[in-house]
Amino acid sequence: METLLKLDRPLAVFDIESTGIMPTRDRIVEIAVLKITPDGESRSTVRRLNPEMPIPPGASAVHGIYDADVAECPTFADIAEKLYNYLEGCDLAGYNLSTFDIPMLETEFKRAGYEFNLEGRRVLDAYNIFCKMFPRTLTGAYKFFCEKDLEGAHGAAADTAATWEVIQGELKKYPELPRDTAGLAAFCEQSEPDMVDRTRRFRWMGDEVIVNFGKFAGRQLKDIAQNDPGFLRWIMRSDFPEEVQKIASDALIGKFPVKKKDGADSN
Repeated sequence: METLLKLDRPLAVFDIESTGIMPTRDRIVEIAVLKITPDGESRSTVRRLNPEMPIPPGASAVHGIYDADVAECPTFADIAEKLYNYLEGCDLAGYNLSTFDIPMLETEFKRAGYEFNLEGRRVLDAYNIFCKMFPRTLTGAYKFFCEKDLEGAHGAAADTAATWEVIQGELKKYPELPRDTAGLAAFCEQSEPDMVDRTRRFRWMGDEVIVNFGKFAGRQLKDIAQNDPGFLRWIMRSDFPEEVQKIASDALIGKFPVKKKDGADSN
């Protein structure tokens, strides 16, 4: 495959599947690396790994890897030296790797006795490129869908008119979208089915609720309620929406959102 990107050293495009999203607690269950050399040659490798811990059902629901699938696989420590050497001298690339894949890989290497860091490496994050090229603002959406600049941005009248034009532009660009308000509203609700509350402070991982912000991001709500209830009391004292405060207060008395089969949740 011809590359449009000029390389002056190997580029390792990689992706990780894991038992969860907390590097200090979770483990890698699969890693894939596509290594591309400056002369255009590429080699793809995939390894499944025994995480030496049970894979939570919520994680298996995401990546489709179960305990039985990795029971006879090597551990990360078993492949650490070979992988470390394989990535030596490579720049890195991935999708949203800066916030997940790299921290997870660094932590696994550290457990195995290797210091894997980014010093001297260049990192290409396709997610960051995507967000910068298509800013998630009304001005950006207006430019993309309506193909013109938004004048008077942040004025209420201009913004409301632009929003209506953007919705019509979205319908024109994506014919698969519902053409009635009920259908389109349902589509909007489904766009982030893993979110528990409207402000995205909590989200679903399988059937468990995890915190989606702050120092406890990635931890299960039940775990925090049992071991760090002060965080939930802080939410109740702070200026959070009523919906978020109710989830926190309910958790303190052992009541947690229950995920319905249709993806909705019930408090």
